[in-house]
Amino acid sequence: MYEGKKTKNMFLTRALEKILADKEVKKAHHSQLRKACEVALDEIKAETEKQSPPHGEAKVGSSTLPPVKSKTNFIEADKYFLPFELACQSKCPRIVSTSLDCLQKLIAYGHLTGNAPDSTTPGKKLIDRIIETICGCFQGPQTDEGVQLQIIKALLTAVTSQHIEIHEGTVLQAVRTCYNIYLASKNLINQTTAKATLTQMLNVIFARMENQALQEAKQMEKERHRQHHHLLQSPVSHHEPESPQLRYLPPQTIDHISQEHEGDLDPHTNDVDKSLQDDTEPENGSDISSAENEQTEADQATAAETLSKNDVLYDGENHDCEEKPQDIVQSIVEEMVNIIVGEMGEGTTINANTDGNIGAIEDGSDSENIQANGIPGTPISVAYTPSLPDDRLSVSSNDTQESGNSSGPSPGAKFSHILQKDAFLVFRSLCKLSMKPLSDGPPDPKSHELRSKILSLQLLLSILQNAGPVFRTNEMFINAIKQYLCVALSKNGVSSVPEVFELSLSIFLTLLSNFKTHLKMQIEVFFKEIFLYILETSTSSFDHKWMVIQTLTRICADAQSVVDIYVNYDCDLNAANIFERLVNDLSKIAQGRGSQELGMSNVQELSLRKKGLECLVSILKCMVEWSKDQYVNPNSQTTLGQEKPSEQEMNEMKHPETINRYGSLNSLESTSSSGIGSYSTQMSGTDNPEQFEVLKQQKEIIEQGIDLFNKKPKRGIQYLQEQGMLGTTPEDIAQFLHQEERLDSTQVGEFLGDNDKFNKEVMYAYVDQHDFSGKDFVSALRMFLEGFRLPGEAQKIDRLMEKFAARYLECNQGQTLFASADTAYVLAYSIIMLTTDLHSPQVKNKMTKEQYIKMNRGINDSKDLPEEYLSAIYNEIAGKKISMKETKELTIPTKSTKQNVASEKQRRLLYNLEMEQMAKTAKALMEAVSHVQAPFTSATHLEHVRPMFKLAWTPFLAAFSVGLQDCDDTEVASLCLEGIRCAIRIACIFSIQLERDAYVQALARFTLLTVSSGITEMKQKNIDTIKTLITVAHTDGNYLGNSWHEILKCISQLELAQLIGTGVKPRYISGTVRGREGSLTGTKDQAPDEFVGLGLVGGNVDWKQIASIQESIGETSSQSVVVAVDRIFTGSTRLDGNAIVDFVRWLCAVSMDELLSTTHPRMFSLQKIVEISYYNMGRIRLQWSRIWEVIGDHFNKVGCNPNEDVAIFAVDSLRQLSMKFLEKGELANFRFQKDFLRPFEHIMKRNRSPTIRDMVVRCIAQMVNSQAANIRSGWKNIFSVFHLAASDQDESIVELAFQTTGHIVTLVFEKHFPATIDSFQDAVKCLSEFACNAAFPDTSMEAIRLIRHCAKYVSERPQAFKEYTSDDMNVAPEDRVWVRGWFPILFELSCIINRCKLDGLNSNV
Repeated sequence: MYEGKKTKNMFLTRALEKILADKEVKKAHHSQLRKACEVALDEIKAETEKQSPPHGEAKVGSSTLPPVKSKTNFIEADKYFLPFELACQSKCPRIVSTSLDCLQKLIAYGHLTGNAPDSTTPGKKLIDRIIETICGCFQGPQTDEGVQLQIIKALLTAVTSQHIEIHEGTVLQAVRTCYNIYLASKNLINQTTAKATLTQMLNVIFARMENQALQEAKQMEKERHRQHHHLLQSPVSHHEPESPQLRYLPPQTIDHISQEHEGDLDPHTNDVDKSLQDDTEPENGSDISSAENEQTEADQATAAETLSKNDVLYDGENHDCEEKPQDIVQSIVEEMVNIIVGEMGEGTTINANTDGNIGAIEDGSDSENIQANGIPGTPISVAYTPSLPDDRLSVSSNDTQESGNSSGPSPGAKFSHILQKDAFLVFRSLCKLSMKPLSDGPPDPKSHELRSKILSLQLLLSILQNAGPVFRTNEMFINAIKQYLCVALSKNGVSSVPEVFELSLSIFLTLLSNFKTHLKMQIEVFFKEIFLYILETSTSSFDHKWMVIQTLTRICADAQSVVDIYVNYDCDLNAANIFERLVNDLSKIAQGRGSQELGMSNVQELSLRKKGLECLVSILKCMVEWSKDQYVNPNSQTTLGQEKPSEQEMNEMKHPETINRYGSLNSLESTSSSGIGSYSTQMSGTDNPEQFEVLKQQKEIIEQGIDLFNKKPKRGIQYLQEQGMLGTTPEDIAQFLHQEERLDSTQVGEFLGDNDKFNKEVMYAYVDQHDFSGKDFVSALRMFLEGFRLPGEAQKIDRLMEKFAARYLECNQGQTLFASADTAYVLAYSIIMLTTDLHSPQVKNKMTKEQYIKMNRGINDSKDLPEEYLSAIYNEIAGKKISMKETKELTIPTKSTKQNVASEKQRRLLYNLEMEQMAKTAKALMEAVSHVQAPFTSATHLEHVRPMFKLAWTPFLAAFSVGLQDCDDTEVASLCLEGIRCAIRIACIFSIQLERDAYVQALARFTLLTVSSGITEMKQKNIDTIKTLITVAHTDGNYLGNSWHEILKCISQLELAQLIGTGVKPRYISGTVRGREGSLTGTKDQAPDEFVGLGLVGGNVDWKQIASIQESIGETSSQSVVVAVDRIFTGSTRLDGNAIVDFVRWLCAVSMDELLSTTHPRMFSLQKIVEISYYNMGRIRLQWSRIWEVIGDHFNKVGCNPNEDVAIFAVDSLRQLSMKFLEKGELANFRFQKDFLRPFEHIMKRNRSPTIRDMVVRCIAQMVNSQAANIRSGWKNIFSVFHLAASDQDESIVELAFQTTGHIVTLVFEKHFPATIDSFQDAVKCLSEFACNAAFPDTSMEAIRLIRHCAKYVSERPQAFKEYTSDDMNVAPEDRVWVRGWFPILFELSCIINRCKLDGLNSNV
């Protein structure tokens, strides 16, 4: 105890003595200070002498560590504050420094808590006065630099200290002072320290708020466990004692806050700091003199004080105040109510709970729904009634009211704790500071305004980046973001100062990642009015485009964002197609279109193009990432066709919702919801892809309809009606004309003015949908003419004005000015004439007021309208012409005016004007949507990627093709290739064939392998394209379908390129002469064939050229390429059943093309077919038979190729494959072998070349000799081949065939008779064919002997025939011997007798 007291006393004594010792204090005007110091020192001395722990209310021991809490509320250091206060007010830097230093230490060590009420100002605590004193030491730029540093230190300690509590106005004051020091200080160290301190303070303020909520949640949890059914007794009692921050605040509505701290971070008026003084001129024009200003400051203080009186209550420790808590509550409530009611007028109800709990003040208007619904009688939310004439920083609340969105934050938004209110106030003040306009002229980086703007944006960015759950979800903060931050961003997001622009973009990014679900409309405005505008307009500067693209790179890298943008904007009938426009704009930039007008250097253009490509590629990557669960990589051999179960469950949970259209189709009940805006907004965020797809289609129909309307209104309306998007009644159409802003206003005017009966009805309905009640005549006319452009014909204008006049009188029945509708009609017409006359450049002699009044004589039922009335009309029209709505005029894109801007300077000027216009529009739109609640759907389904890709594939392809085509930069090429790869992957996953083929063709084209002149131009990018193509084949093989054709064609050409590149000559390229040395020979003017084949040379050959070509192609035969190509073929075993068939089919097609080449047939693909047949033979029979159907057919054709080399290769390959296939054996009654061996038959039948025929027979003979035991259904083919050989004229062929047949009949039948019964008939038939070949009588005789041998089998083994089951199941078992055995033998013998001329033979038979 005593130790702690000693340190505290030491601090105090030292400081006081130091102040007294200062020579300044000796001067007369410091007498008060001197006296206060002396008194305090004496008291301390007296206290120290009383060593024992003192008694009495106001004294308690303390240690250097935080003092022990006790029943008493005051810590004794508090009572020595007076000398320090006076010291701070002295103008002497030394004294001030000493004083501040001591205060800082006392606060830091917890000796000074300032918990006591402040004696000088009721309702405030001492601590508030202490902070005010500290802040008061800062006197603007001339303040001593040491003092500045001490102030910063003391304030940081105060805000971050655990021992004291400051809230609301006091927190703001502390933050404001640091802010001002940063701006005003000339010393760099002080500036840096002030900035760091600010960041630290904000961190603490926001972290405390988050922690408190966390603690509270934990506490609630504990309570719930502790007492399930018991209600909490008091909201205060159970808070952790060590956090004095946890004071409760009556759940105040935002309304009161707006009053208390409208001044927010306003600087003190005595600051010299210019930038912060600009605020004294509020934006709503009412000038405030500086005298009033001081008074305002004071007022504000009182309001804040009175409210902060509450603070005393929620401390949790001061229950021992003199009065009972109820009384305090009662008195404070009454006092507050008096103030508020005084300022607000009525509308506040008071609940004073007398049970000692917190008195809540509720605003009466809360119970009503304050939405901007224009229902008469809705009280305007109190939040927007500025209670103090001091709304200097805010977008003045009157502005907001005028713009017609006076709906305050939705009722029920409350702060559950004072800490939340502190955070809110600081956040709002920063937003307002960031909105202050910069001075005109080029921005000066040293000016206060700019530095203030940048600092406020930096601080906002750090708050948002570290935002915790409370900040992200509490309605108050979300509303603050909408109302203040987004509006501030729309102003700064078009700043011409790069640093401000960049900060705005960073803040936007953070909002997009953390808050997008709440900011649907705001994000749309930001994209549409700022991002896309800057990308699309030809005048925007390179820097701006560059920064926007940098930001987009970040947005495009997040899959969730990309898909969300599509789902929420492109699939929303009322939103712009942001995803589509984004891709189109990026594609233009990536193609380098429009860079010339920008006056960019080549380097800049290239870097912009790269960035554009980068964005496009990352969008595609996101789409691939998003749909990756549908992709099966053939190389990971996962089971094919796995569905994610979760996805199905998700589908079951969702029900597509109904969607209303423009007007109901069937009836007149469309009054309730026929607007285009009425599609079911209540999507409440569930993600249902089918529904979005329907919406997207409807949106496309609507857009198509609007396009048609803008060319021919009737055609457009008819189209929308046919498509069911628009009702048929005049009311429906009128509503459509009112609500659809994309309609061409001239066409709307023409349509309404038309004399057709139906058009008239629509026009009447259109006018009747206006409500002119309570409007004066000119503003009603303005409102009427906002929506369309008046047609030029007098009759049309006439009809419109007539109806307008009628409707005006109908709405304003109480008016006495116009005698009848005729008057209104004539007046309206005359106003139209007047506006044309005064504002049209064609009219040279303008009408004077007198002329105008004269023109309108006698129109009021033969009387005149009052002259001053007409004169007022004249003045108003002269001041502002009647025109259509501003936004409509803005949408006319600046692109149409592409006159080449003369100079860079002019372009800059033009752009700055545009930027200002942009800022205006963006700000207006932001304010308009600041209260709109729009549901934001977070996409979850991968199905969205399909429509996204279908929508955007053409701009993607264009960008990548152009990039590959005209740019040799390796980075550009690799981006393009990566993009194409991703696009192919998406098209594959969703099996979108047209698009897939288009991308694969593009790739194939850029390999230059398939083009006639290609190989000579081969560059690195083309080599890379080849590698990409191979990779695609490797990873997406399962999905490629017909695209395999392009790929295999390239691979085939690649092999040719490799041959040339390596200078090797292929074995099979026929027709090239080889000289002795084996080098290529040829006369000077005749190129070797393979060069001709590749289209390399036209006639004459330049050998040097060939050498250089070889060099450039050399890269194609690099190890990596060769290996990769091989991998495609070896990997074919991993393709699924359908893919392998496609693969084989196209491989055969390419092989056919190779072989048919007239100059040099190649067998590259044929070899590959043999290879993959080997690899895939292990597949299930079902798949294999489909594969063989294609390959077998190919072998049929190739085996009959006129080029013998080719045919020999084919037959030999068939033999090898057959041997391998036969090894697998076959079960009874299957027909696989028969299918497999059929090509031998085909070749034997069709190919007349003796060499080939001989070879076929040899192959079959070899099979029989080695695989007889495994052959089943294959015997049929074997006998069929021998049957064909039997009638041959070539002795060796007949001889060999007969030998083998004999071998079969004598030996194989012996061993495997049951297996051969199926082809018994064929064997006999084959033998009979030998018997009939007159050229070789010996063989004939032998054949007859063998037939007899067969007959022996039949007689000896009738059982085998009985047991044989096959296709003739309807034959009774005992008859089978006859049908299958004897009948063929007898039949063939009779044939021989009929056919043969040989007597010997016949007699033999």
